[in-house]
Amino acid sequence: MFFTANTTLLDTTKLYLCVMISKFIFTKILRWKLVGAYPKDLKKFIVIGAPHTSWKDFHIGVLSRNMSGTKINFIAKKSLFKPPFGFIFKALGGAPINRNASSNKVDAIVALFKEKESFRLALSPEGTREKVTKWKTGFYYIAKKAQVPIVMLTFDFGQKQVKLSEPFYTTVSMENDFNVFYNYYKDVKGANPELFNNKEIM
Repeated sequence: MFFTANTTLLDTTKLYLCVMISKFIFTKILRWKLVGAYPKDLKKFIVIGAPHTSWKDFHIGVLSRNMSGTKINFIAKKSLFKPPFGFIFKALGGAPINRNASSNKVDAIVALFKEKESFRLALSPEGTREKVTKWKTGFYYIAKKAQVPIVMLTFDFGQKQVKLSEPFYTTVSMENDFNVFYNYYKDVKGANPELFNNKEIM
C-alpha cells in the first residue's frame, strides 16, 4: 500500500502503520539505519542493490522501502500473476513481463517503463547470491534505453546500514559509469563478504 492520487483515508492509515512498523523493526529491533532517501520527485528510476549475498537482503530491502512509503517494483514472469495468487505479487509491487521469441528481457522491461506513468524498478546487478566474476549489464542497458537514472543501494552488514545514492544518469562511457558503481560499492561488507567480488565488476 503506497500513496497514489486515489489514496483514501483508510489507505493512508494502513500506509502509516506499515511505515511505522517497518521503521520500528528496522531501527529498533535490527538496529539498522537508512542513509539517504529514495528520490521523491522522480516517477521512474532503477534501484540496484548490492552486495546480494544472502536471503536477508530481501527483508532488509523491503523494510527500507516500506519505511520510506515509496513504491518499488520488481519484475517476474507473467505466469506468476495468474489466479489464485497473482494479486499478491501485484500488491507487493510486482510487474509481469511478456517474453516471447521476438523480444528479449531488456526490451520487455524498457516497454514497461514507457507504458507506465510511474515505475521504480529494483534489480540485483549480480543476478544471484553466489559469487560472480562480473556484474550482469542488463540493468545498465535498461537505464540507457528507457532514459531513466540509476539509484545505488547498499546492503552494508558491516555498518548495519542501507545507503542510497543520488540518481545517477548514464553517460557515453560504460567503463567510466561502471567505475562509479565500483567506487560506491567497493568497501561495502555484505552478509557473506566472501561472496562479493569487490575487486572487479565489469
